[in-house]
Amino acid sequence: MSQQPPMIQITNLSKAYGKNTVLHDISLDVPQGGSVALIGPSGSGKSTLLRCINLLEEPSAGSIRVDSQVMEFGPRSQRPGGARLAGFRAETGMVFQSFNLFPNMTVIENVMAGPLYVKHVPRDAARAQALELLDRVGMAHKADVSPSNLSGGQKQRVAIARALAMQPKVMLFDEATSALDPQLVGEVLGVMRDLAAAGMTMVVVTHEMAFARDVADTVVFMSGGYVVEKGPAHDVIENPQEDRTKEFLRHFHVGRN
Repeated sequence: MSQQPPMIQITNLSKAYGKNTVLHDISLDVPQGGSVALIGPSGSGKSTLLRCINLLEEPSAGSIRVDSQVMEFGPRSQRPGGARLAGFRAETGMVFQSFNLFPNMTVIENVMAGPLYVKHVPRDAARAQALELLDRVGMAHKADVSPSNLSGGQKQRVAIARALAMQPKVMLFDEATSALDPQLVGEVLGVMRDLAAAGMTMVVVTHEMAFARDVADTVVFMSGGYVVEKGPAHDVIENPQEDRTKEFLRHFHVGRN
């Protein structure tokens, strides 16, 4: 029986800004329905790697495959054109630290915007889908509210619904809870847990170590632009093998199951 290819395959990926290399020869597979947590100190390259996956940052070398679409980078590769780039990005939904909601639109209009204006979905169908997604993230009761009247946690849940509205094959989360007050973190992590349980392929940059241990399948510890350690989530968080991983995790209290 043939093994299913990974949903995301990153091979020998590097990223440099001039002479400053910020990602060094990264290779990582994410299986379909798998969840990977990227952890490490600030400046370790986690967010840059995430942004490379959907080409918000263009890698300097290596290749990225998302589902059946492959992009190759380096001196001999051809820079992707606009249509190909848009098609590649459409496979991924991304949720940032800042919510980036459109302030002049209601909650439901924010979620409808992508399907309406990018995919040209009929308005009634886009509205029905948006209501379903808002219900999924516990925000249907705020459909007609302005984002300015929402808490940070509510805004982030709407941002997740908006990303899901484009029906991506992969969800990328870049420190999705770091801008939230501590009491609001749980509601966003709960939505992310539900997505993982439902089989969404996810790559998550996070400092929430208990979440990484309990929800991710794989944890990748990065430092200085290198992958220092990767393995089953529980093993890396509870019993790290590399000194740099041990030192980093020493700063976190992770409650036991």
